[in-house]
Amino acid sequence: MNPILLTPTYDAGIVALSMLVATFASYVALDLARRVREHRSWAAWTWTLGGAFVMGSGVWAMHFIGMLAMSLPVPLGYAPSTTLVSWAAAVGVSALALAIAGRERLTAPTLLGGALAMGGGICAMHYTGMAALEMAPGIVWNPRWVALSALIACGASAVALLIFFGVRRLSGLKAHAAQAGAALVMGLAISGMHYSGMAAAGFPSDSLCLSADGLGGRSLGTVVLLAVVVLLTIALFTTALDARMQARAARLAQSLSAANAELQRIAFFDVLTGVPNRALFEDRLKQAVARAERDAQRGGVFGGAKLALLFVDLDGFKPVNDSFGHAAGDIVLRQVADRLRRVVREADTLARLGGDEFVLLVEDVSGVPDAVATAQRVLRALAEPFDVAGRPIALSASLGVVVFPDHATSDKLLSGADAAMYAAKRAGGATYAVFEPHMQDGAAAQLEMLQDLREALARGQLRLYYQPKIDSQSGRVRSVEALLRWQHPRHGQVSPAQFVPLAERFGLIVAIGSWVIDEACRQVAAWADEGRRLRVSINLSAYQLRQPDIAARIGAAIVRHGLQPDQLVCELTESAAMEDTQQTQRVLEALAQLGVKLSIDDFGTGYSSLAKLRRMRAHELKIDREFVADVARDADARAVVDAIVRLGHALGLRIVAEGVETAAQRDALTALGCDELQGFLFARPLPPEAMLDDGLHGEAPAPFSPSVLMEELPPG
Repeated sequence: MNPILLTPTYDAGIVALSMLVATFASYVALDLARRVREHRSWAAWTWTLGGAFVMGSGVWAMHFIGMLAMSLPVPLGYAPSTTLVSWAAAVGVSALALAIAGRERLTAPTLLGGALAMGGGICAMHYTGMAALEMAPGIVWNPRWVALSALIACGASAVALLIFFGVRRLSGLKAHAAQAGAALVMGLAISGMHYSGMAAAGFPSDSLCLSADGLGGRSLGTVVLLAVVVLLTIALFTTALDARMQARAARLAQSLSAANAELQRIAFFDVLTGVPNRALFEDRLKQAVARAERDAQRGGVFGGAKLALLFVDLDGFKPVNDSFGHAAGDIVLRQVADRLRRVVREADTLARLGGDEFVLLVEDVSGVPDAVATAQRVLRALAEPFDVAGRPIALSASLGVVVFPDHATSDKLLSGADAAMYAAKRAGGATYAVFEPHMQDGAAAQLEMLQDLREALARGQLRLYYQPKIDSQSGRVRSVEALLRWQHPRHGQVSPAQFVPLAERFGLIVAIGSWVIDEACRQVAAWADEGRRLRVSINLSAYQLRQPDIAARIGAAIVRHGLQPDQLVCELTESAAMEDTQQTQRVLEALAQLGVKLSIDDFGTGYSSLAKLRRMRAHELKIDREFVADVARDADARAVVDAIVRLGHALGLRIVAEGVETAAQRDALTALGCDELQGFLFARPLPPEAMLDDGLHGEAPAPFSPSVLMEELPPG
């Protein structure tokens, strides 16, 4: 005979509140699962344990509040120790869920085993919590409802795991919307399990609750609700903060990775052409030589594959820069690199050493014939005209070919290829030359000169000589130009035409240029100490203009020696001054802001934009000696000089004619309106101590003599 059972009643408001808690706990659980997934090692375990505490407390709070929603005709209470075990079961099953959610992928066995384990844990939490109601006689259980609640618990666990893995693939608004919907589904599933388990419980009519004085009452329910809502809110805020920090860390890591990649590119690749630079080339050459030597050891003494080095130097590249500007030259160099890329194989190395010099490292060649075939392909590739803003520019190249190990040891490969390239140039260019030992005789001399030049700079063997610039009307000295001289201890006077290109090629020009700037300023200061104010001109090369700190170095020298900025004139070649690059324009603007005078040298030999000339704030134009040489006897040269003078005066510039060697040239230039004259007719470049020597002689249009050399300069 079935016992008469009490009929429990439920507070609908508290039931709804328990379902809201279940949904909120599910939403936070999904966030916690994402955090566990996105962390590694100890951080993931920290999130798993902390998340299990928060998630388990939320799920257990839903269960406890749901039980408080039930009322019987007898007072009810819950045994504290059993209730604590119920809470511990909820935390344990949450830890299991988060541990599974942190895996890379969800397999079928994991899903099945996890769902059964989690379902069992949820049932343990629920029925242990119900056991905290110490009823006498005991609760009568309906097996069908118990089975249904267990089935719902396992099914809800399986759905929760699928949702964990499904939602984490989404991002942005889709992820938040999916998470909210999934939390609602999970909340309903958890509530369904709880209330089906409650429906399985029957209470005999004569039941008494032995734990009536235990946990219970609306006040306790309110405390539990508030505590768990605060806990879940803190957890949600923490996960959001962690997600933001993770995103920021990811962005920083991405930026750092991009910065490292850019540093690698700058360190090992040529900025202009994108091909490897000298540093990367030398590393690859070293590795290629090591591979060739290992192959040789396996195949007998140098019986294996060989490697070839091709040194490529463009013929006639300098006139491109001089005539069309360095921007046009850069376009040509990029096109050269593109063509050379198509010639070499993917396994070969193309590098730019600097300027218009490229080198090709070709591995696995049989010998000289293979290397020569590659050289011929390079010559054909570079023979086609280059396109610069719709203008065809025809160039050729000289190639030096060296084969390892036939021609040179590993440390002599590059110098051997370089020597062979110069042999091709001496043969007229547009060809190749295969290395021969005698070709390095000149290279050895060049290397010796480079070393001597380094020592000359260190030992103070370089000197500045000064050539006066004469006012065409008064005959008085307006200023002097500083000219670099090298008195070699064995070879005597070495022409700048010999050692300046060498310094530019091997990177010594920056140190020499800095010395020239400082020495010129020092000398002007020494003359000023004698009460004589003088303006001095120094020459800046296109290479120096590309140095970002050149203006700062000039400014520092002016301050160090106590000069007025307008006592220094920087002479720039026309092609360098007109170069249309941001770096050049920044340097020119910085020099003008310092108060340094700007002079455009060799004017008339390059291509000038009148708009740029007007904006440059230059002080003077120097007419190239090519026009000065013929000005007295050639109408065309005279017309060019006349046009330059008129143009310069219209722009407020002074006009200086250099290379004046005859009285006829002097008279013609004076008649055409040149402001200043410079040349051997008046004085050759002199050491500073000879500038006051009474023996200084020369022919001047007016009372030119050493006595007027150091007179106070007029402003401007």
